[in-house]
Amino acid sequence: MKVYLPKQFLELAGKPLLVYSVSAFAQCDFIDQVVVAVNEDRLDFTRQIIAQHVTRSSKISFVVGGRRRQDSVKKGLDALDDTVDVVLVHDGARPLVSTDLIERCYHEILRHGAAIAAIPVKDTLKKGDDVHRVSGTIDRAALWQAQTPQGAKKELLDKAYHQNGDGEVTDESTLLEKAGVPVHLVVGEELNFKVTTKEDLILAESIITGRTCSIRIGHGFDAHCFALDRRLVLGGVEVEHDRGLAGHSDADVVCHALCDAILGAIGAGDIGSHFPDNDPEYKGISSLILLDRVIGLCASRGMKLTNADITIVCQAPKLAVHIETMRKRLAYHCEVGPELINIKATTTEKMGYIGREEGISCHAVVLVGNS
Repeated sequence: MKVYLPKQFLELAGKPLLVYSVSAFAQCDFIDQVVVAVNEDRLDFTRQIIAQHVTRSSKISFVVGGRRRQDSVKKGLDALDDTVDVVLVHDGARPLVSTDLIERCYHEILRHGAAIAAIPVKDTLKKGDDVHRVSGTIDRAALWQAQTPQGAKKELLDKAYHQNGDGEVTDESTLLEKAGVPVHLVVGEELNFKVTTKEDLILAESIITGRTCSIRIGHGFDAHCFALDRRLVLGGVEVEHDRGLAGHSDADVVCHALCDAILGAIGAGDIGSHFPDNDPEYKGISSLILLDRVIGLCASRGMKLTNADITIVCQAPKLAVHIETMRKRLAYHCEVGPELINIKATTTEKMGYIGREEGISCHAVVLVGNS
């Protein structure tokens, strides 16, 4: 038998969704009492999760909710202490409400008696007929999308319930309007959306965990001297030259710099600590294999390459004709599109060890983000 779990209790980044809404109000110093209305069969469970996850839980109490939203709000209203003079009502399925929005609504109630968080409607609104044809366009200039918190001075909300509490209303502001109480608009927040669908839950979790903005930077540098009787491999591509680069592996200085940059971004040391040059396993190995392993390590930590910018410093040979092939090969092994791998080649104008054609060096800068 499938058990229905109300969305307020779905897990969001390791905690029930309701916890975030309750926590936001409990941490406000100007709020003396928080009443949570919940179905009777989940009353004990709700007490447990709030006690486990919410600080300042001593100001939180619980009531059994009613059949309709307005019934639950009335039960919460009746449970408030006599000293309470301002009431804010919030939907437990809006976990991203900020304390700033709560405070702005509170002060607007103090000034005007009643207030509601809302955001201006931005999209064009169409009216449809019974067969889903557009029958008109609605002027959105004065339209607002209601959010919560909604609230009023307690005496006004009591009055509204006394006059219209038996009627069907969708929110507290409608009840107040029917009682002739002016309700003022407080500009809400786009992130204060109501979790209704599975996609909403995924979006809320990505915001809470910071996955949409978790980006790390890494820098890598490597240099190898030229050696006779060696192939010259750069960026996984064999380049025709009279000498190759000295090294335990294939000495691909480009791959090595890129590996070091990625390892640096994820805080995993350097290429030498993972593939030591005294280990026979890596003798003559293709550095693309090493890059594959670094990308795998990156993925195991929940990260992936966002982009890379690579600069090869080389007096000779000329590399321009090989750059595009290198980009495509590195992109394939990094599991990204070629447009995310940028490779540049430059010289030192014959200065230093590069200018004397003693070797080749490479710099790599990368961004990695959550996968």
